[in-house]
Amino acid sequence: MPQQTTTFSTNCYFCSRLGKFLKKVSSEYPAYHSRPVPSFGSIHPKLLIIGLAPGLHGANATGRPFTGDHAGIILYKMLHKHGFSNKEDSVAVNDGLRLKKCRITNAVRCLPPNNKPVAEEVNNCNQYLVEELKNVDKKGVILCLGQIAHKSTLKALHLKQSAYPFKHGKFYKLDNGRVIVDSYHCSRYNTQTKRLTEKMFGNVFKDIKKQLNN
Repeated sequence: MPQQTTTFSTNCYFCSRLGKFLKKVSSEYPAYHSRPVPSFGSIHPKLLIIGLAPGLHGANATGRPFTGDHAGIILYKMLHKHGFSNKEDSVAVNDGLRLKKCRITNAVRCLPPNNKPVAEEVNNCNQYLVEELKNVDKKGVILCLGQIAHKSTLKALHLKQSAYPFKHGKFYKLDNGRVIVDSYHCSRYNTQTKRLTEKMFGNVFKDIKKQLNN
């Protein structure tokens, strides 16, 4: 377990495996961010989006969640289409993109080998997710992209995993007024295999807008 802190830092190296891996990646790609990736967007969002972890040539390279990789193409397209951003392309931290009442983060802030964090790493990063969730609007929506994001959110909110099984398109209304929404992750694998189509993903965002407008 890491030293208990709730202040995120790009100098966080609680996870020795990830720290060693990032040093290796940094030596191979010296121009890349190759550090823990901070959240992006509104400080007090109505919509908080939680992904898995930075991608090698995406957030790990650019330093911004879902920026510069395949998964970000469809995500930012949907955010723009449904009024959560000022533009649909996310390519670099200085590209002028701004989120509107929305924030994006990851269950794990560092690039994991083979894009697969181990349980200890997910648990170590959960303290940062706890703090992110505290800032979500009282009637806000928490969108979990994939099972790891879903389980990490339940852990951060001290909710029983068995009471909230992951299911694409499922809305869970919490006692405090907030809502958890599940979606398959918008990874290249899921979109290319049609496990997640653009229409399916778009429907999730349509339902989120309806929920926020209630």
